[in-house]
Amino acid sequence: MNIDQELSTGNVFLNISASGEDEVVEKILESGWVRIERIVSHGRATPEDDWYDQVRDEWVVLLKGRAGLLIEGEDDPRILKPGDYIYLPARLRHRVEWTSTDEACIWLAVHFQG
Repeated sequence: MNIDQELSTGNVFLNISASGEDEVVEKILESGWVRIERIVSHGRATPEDDWYDQVRDEWVVLLKGRAGLLIEGEDDPRILKPGDYIYLPARLRHRVEWTSTDEACIWLAVHFQG
């Protein structure tokens, strides 16, 4: 067994390609029911009548930028800044109301079976 074949390294702050209203989702690791993604967004919002309604639980941390995350049933979005994280149980409908326009937002999302 060659250890170099099993190791995966990188830097979540390098090769940022999102600009304008783009959002880029990159898989970092996936094994069984666990998926780790880097999400880069810039001036992004979920379409007006659209909601994320995922089959897996999600834990997400905002590493850079600012964002507003609206949970269905809440009146106001939760404001996230670097270091803030949130656990979103499966089927909890939520949407991104806005992300920073002056810098890219970098998110680290962990999807898993709870």
